[in-house]
Amino acid sequence: MIPNKKLAIQMLVVSGSLIATAALAQARLPAPVPVANVGLAAPESVLYDAQSDQYLVSNVNGTPLAQDNNGYISRVSPEGKVLDLKWIQSGVGGVTLNSPTGMTVVGNILYVADVHSIRKFDLKTGKPRGNITVPGTSFLNDLTSDAAGTVYASDMGAVYGAQGFEPAGTDAVYKISRSGRVSVLARGTHLKEPNGVLALPSGKIQTVSFASNEIYTLDAAGQIGDVVKLPGGALDGVVSTNDGRLLVSSWETSSIYAVDAQGSASVLAGKLPSPADIGWDSKRERVMTPILSENRLVFQNLK
Repeated sequence: MIPNKKLAIQMLVVSGSLIATAALAQARLPAPVPVANVGLAAPESVLYDAQSDQYLVSNVNGTPLAQDNNGYISRVSPEGKVLDLKWIQSGVGGVTLNSPTGMTVVGNILYVADVHSIRKFDLKTGKPRGNITVPGTSFLNDLTSDAAGTVYASDMGAVYGAQGFEPAGTDAVYKISRSGRVSVLARGTHLKEPNGVLALPSGKIQTVSFASNEIYTLDAAGQIGDVVKLPGGALDGVVSTNDGRLLVSSWETSSIYAVDAQGSASVLAGKLPSPADIGWDSKRERVMTPILSENRLVFQNLK
């Protein structure tokens, strides 16, 4: 979540040689739609719910990884209107949410990563539908799911202390079956703090590294392949566009990169400080970026 692990979110300094290039790339796109001053608190992830045609936003609401039981999930319209700021709120209706981050949907269940656990909620009502604890984790960060309903979860392998994030060595990507069985897809520091994950049609899991500038895939045996190095690092979210490109957010350069099938990367949008777990609205061909340190969202249409 933070490009320099020695700094807290509030001390983030935005810099980088790609900002000018990013501004040029952004100018070719329609004007972005800002969503600010609406009550979001450290928004970490945005997920498009196609069933209801709305966005779900996870709010850390405090120190990352803190067991403070004050996280919440917001519902936001595509126009940027908050429909329900605390639709799922920790401490209300039997809900537990400490530091919610990545999300995915399987059927009528919303899965939410929350430090060492994956919380399950009814997608229509928001009521809790169970909890899956993943032992030995430090920071469950992002979630994705494949066509069979298997959920994949990244453990960034980091802990949060007085000086920000520090490596914990628990780097891993886990598989969670529909019955809740947890198994390891890949584990080890060679994963370089896996952050964003995305299930691909090929069956591989696209993974982006927070501790480097690399994106790669994991096959069914957990082997790394298809490595691409991007111009900037501290990578966070990853989504796939309608035309098959990958979009990846970078805290280091405050940018979103577009990566084509040949592995060529370009700056899609810039001047986005602390761009966390981005979402993709396939209906509007729009990327939604949570600006975690500034409590706001940015919607950017690609057409």
